[in-house]
Amino acid sequence: MEKDNLTIKKTVIISILVLIGFIITIDLAYIYHQANFNQFALPSFCTISDLIDCDGVAKTTEAQFLGVPLAYWGMFLYAFIIMLLSVDVLKKIPFLKFLEVFKNKFHYIASLGIISFTISMILLCVSLFGIHKLCIMCAITYVINLFIGIFAILGLEVGFAGAIKQSFVDFIEALKPLPYRVAFIIVMLLASIFLGWTYTSAKFSPALKSQRNYGEFINSKTNKYAVRGNLLGSDKEDAVVINVYSDYMCPMCAVFNKMIHKAAKEFKNIRIEHHHLPLDMECNKHLQQPFHHGSCTAAKYAQAAHLQGKFWEVNSLLFDKKPDSEDNIIELLKTSDFDIDIEKLKKDAYSNKVNEDIQKDIEFAVKNGQIGTPVMNVKDEFEMGIPQDGYPGLKKWIIKHGGKPNRLF
Repeated sequence: MEKDNLTIKKTVIISILVLIGFIITIDLAYIYHQANFNQFALPSFCTISDLIDCDGVAKTTEAQFLGVPLAYWGMFLYAFIIMLLSVDVLKKIPFLKFLEVFKNKFHYIASLGIISFTISMILLCVSLFGIHKLCIMCAITYVINLFIGIFAILGLEVGFAGAIKQSFVDFIEALKPLPYRVAFIIVMLLASIFLGWTYTSAKFSPALKSQRNYGEFINSKTNKYAVRGNLLGSDKEDAVVINVYSDYMCPMCAVFNKMIHKAAKEFKNIRIEHHHLPLDMECNKHLQQPFHHGSCTAAKYAQAAHLQGKFWEVNSLLFDKKPDSEDNIIELLKTSDFDIDIEKLKKDAYSNKVNEDIQKDIEFAVKNGQIGTPVMNVKDEFEMGIPQDGYPGLKKWIIKHGGKPNRLF
């Protein structure tokens, strides 16, 4: 009788914990969807500060596993535990007779609780020390997982290690009948196909897709494809000329700069020609309010470097280091190995020649309706911003306009 009472109490308490966990994971799934798929969504209630930021966590690649949001995995976990709690009733239904293989449900629940809690602690470390953000709702489920494991182990003669061992023994035993073994293989095959699709397509994880498309260019601190001199790409007369308009204070321009350098190495008949479109009132009269302060100064020094045949190395340096003042620009160039004449550079930066070159670029871009950066232009066709699917999209765009890759890639 006492054992039966304990079983009932355990079932009730675990059921309550699972219900709470299930509701929280549903809410987390909603937060994930809003953060990743609704550009007009307001911050969720658990986005409080730079540290406590559920939305921020949801937008990272760490918020998914094999392309499936962790919130969905959590819902699956709690749904499976609910099934285990009800297994004694469910296996009496004729078409659910196969559930008889679950002989020690509290061993399995205890194992799931402690394993999921261990995984949760790993996720907590990643959140705190990797992402530097914490999802409070996620943290609540971590505690719930622990308590599910603790309550499930009560009254059992074995500890957590014994529960895990018993679960493994029962699993092996359940696979002995051929029909069950075949069914298990089919289920695992279907699950593998589904997870393979979710991971490769990144259908449910925009952050994962973005990481694949932009990660190489966003995560690297320097441009590993950087070249020196004034030529980027082919010097042949019949080369496809890709004009690029950018701003040295534009974050996406810095990413795009690395992408076009890589493209110049992977295509044999293209040439990248850079043009200035600083969104800074200091030299751009078309702006109505301050925006990228300092981009005009950076443009002047980059164009002055062009006069010494040092444009592309200075261009990449400005994008990589993001100096925020003229003094910082000069100091960076002094400590570089570019062998550049600093005094001539400072004089040329404020010359009529450099100013006219920059103004010519600005006026051409504005005349053609381009008021943002980065911009690509081949002949009369303009493309605003980085292609939606990142570098693969850039390659397609280049091929569309006559670019020929060095090899199939």
